[in-house]
Amino acid sequence: MTIPLSAKSLTASTAALLLATGFTVGGTATGVSTAHAAEVDSPISSSASDAQIDMGFLGSHETGQVDESAAEITAVHGDTVFTVNAQAATVDVIDASDPTNPTKISEITGTGVANSISVREDGLGVIALENQDKTQPGTVMFFDANDPGADILGEVPVGSLPDMVTVTPDGTHALVANEGEPADDFSTDPEGSVSVIDLPAEVAAPSETDVHTADFHEFEDGGAKTLPEDVRIVGPTPEDDLPISRNLEPEYITVAGDKAYATLQEANAIAVVDIAAAEVDEILPLGLKDHGQAGSGLDASDRDPEDAPTVNITEYEGLKGAYMPDTISTFTSGGTDYLVTANEGDSREWGDFVDAARVKDLGEDGLAPVCETSPLADKLGDEDLGRLKIVTDLGLNDAGDCYEELVTFGARSFSVWTTDGKLVADSGDEFEKLTAEAVPEFFNSNHSESNLEGRSDDKGPEPEALTIGEVGERTYAFVGFERIGGIAAFDLSEPSAPKFATYFNNRDFSVSVEDEIEDASDPAELLSSAGDLGPEGLTFLNADESPTGEAALVVGNEVSGTTSLSSVADLANGGDDGDDENAGADAAGADDDAGADAAGADDDAGADQNAGANEDAGTDDDAQADAGSESDSGRESDSGSESDSAANGTGADGAESDSDSNTGAGSDSAAGSNADDSEASSDADGDPLPRTGADLGQYLILGGIAVGLIAIGTAAFFLTRRRS
Repeated sequence: MTIPLSAKSLTASTAALLLATGFTVGGTATGVSTAHAAEVDSPISSSASDAQIDMGFLGSHETGQVDESAAEITAVHGDTVFTVNAQAATVDVIDASDPTNPTKISEITGTGVANSISVREDGLGVIALENQDKTQPGTVMFFDANDPGADILGEVPVGSLPDMVTVTPDGTHALVANEGEPADDFSTDPEGSVSVIDLPAEVAAPSETDVHTADFHEFEDGGAKTLPEDVRIVGPTPEDDLPISRNLEPEYITVAGDKAYATLQEANAIAVVDIAAAEVDEILPLGLKDHGQAGSGLDASDRDPEDAPTVNITEYEGLKGAYMPDTISTFTSGGTDYLVTANEGDSREWGDFVDAARVKDLGEDGLAPVCETSPLADKLGDEDLGRLKIVTDLGLNDAGDCYEELVTFGARSFSVWTTDGKLVADSGDEFEKLTAEAVPEFFNSNHSESNLEGRSDDKGPEPEALTIGEVGERTYAFVGFERIGGIAAFDLSEPSAPKFATYFNNRDFSVSVEDEIEDASDPAELLSSAGDLGPEGLTFLNADESPTGEAALVVGNEVSGTTSLSSVADLANGGDDGDDENAGADAAGADDDAGADAAGADDDAGADQNAGANEDAGTDDDAQADAGSESDSGRESDSGSESDSAANGTGADGAESDSDSNTGAGSDSAAGSNADDSEASSDADGDPLPRTGADLGQYLILGGIAVGLIAIGTAAFFLTRRRS
């Protein structure tokens, strides 16, 4: 049977021919490599039947470093991506003008630990640097992002452990979340604070006098402001003064209007900062999520009985979840500002202090038992809640001698809030449901190890990375799952009812890096074959900012050490929903694979909005290590499982990546699209991608030239041989 070539497949084939002869499409340098770093054969893609966007892989830059926080937070200026390499105290400067082949061109070096980066529209770059002694004051370093060498402009001191930095939308201030974590042995506990830095109008460093500190002193006992009862304050007080200020640890900041909103993860709260005054106005407690409410269940056990289903997303009366958000962002709908949080959860484990325990250990080692009258009293076996990690200081009865209810870390969800802290919507148990459908064989896998249910007992998919972006006429929340990996996109058109759109994961679960890396003959190749592991930071690029001409995501993956670019196709506006490759064919030479995709299972699941905003708060730090499953403490490593993207019916010759975008390889949300299918063609009802290059006629002309040159070269070769 003869299968006719479509315009797209012929275009890709012709471009590949040109590359083979040393030419490129679009006038870039000759000899460009066609290799695509960290691109797996069968990325996982699953979409709602009515999804208006689709995500796919574009390209990736690899550091070759495993689980070293070599790619965390990203920022973009023009066609340049800046990626924090935390432990190296550097920021990698990556040329992404060809998004299919991002290339490191330089690095910015500081002292200590690089934690975060932000770049103002005019190119003033800001990097948060933690002191080598994290309890001491850190610094913020400024650089010129317009300069390929990224010249250092200066630095100013800030608080202890500056964990995140952002520039306000109007460009007048840099805001720094100074987390102020205690020493590892809890011998000292510095204050948490938010630095408000006045920025110059030009691309230059501010002076030390431009740094102002919003602290929590007024919330101490006897202070001018009242700390709400449900803000969680817990742990040793090695210093005699400021027990509240030293306990509150700002994690992440967003801006709405003239206010900044900083997550206080372990305190299960949000601090509201008046930017102009550099003062904390109030602290908003977030309350508890009710895991007994319909649609807000969770899979709590990594030890299911023999022959029992491995996916058991169940509601439990009396089980609550402390939201404990990490990343926070904001969007506006109908003239109203909303906050959006990724509810990761975090325990504290410093020195002898540990605030987490497994349910089955309650009643031992000085821990109170579960009350006999609790609805959870008969749910304490491993098949139910016995393996689940809970917050030990929450849920006790008035006498403090038994647990009336149990509170787990995080909410396994994202939430929408008003700016005064009222819950608008929560995604409920949607994350576990959609990943169970998309990756059933590796449900709740860990990041460095591929396993089944390695994280069910501890925060599940663990939502951490979050960004908001507009595609076409719709606003989306993009949420990265630190453990199982991948990014889920939810439509925020109706803030009170977020709706699942699509999920994309550029991971090959058949490769279990943690298990195989030590014996690998080529560790870098093994790591590359695994794809993207542990998404930590997301940057959204709208169509005008993206090098492809359509929306995209830049993802820093801390475990795989990859900085990946993903396309976000606007299906409502004729965006390419299956032929990813093209997205840069002219700039980098087409991929031979032409991104065929068999579109994954259709996962409709509108976001659940239960999570009743309740009383109480929750704890912090990543669940700590415990027998049989993980080793936490901020960045954990657990067992996790995976499924060969085939598990959800998704296949792709083209490569895709763990970021949530797509310009090719991703599955078409509505129907399984195939790269050669006319249905997947962007010419069907909209314009082709701006960077796909010339039309078919141009390619045929170029192809003819290339063939002619090959013929001339061949003739010259034989003629030379004959003369010799």
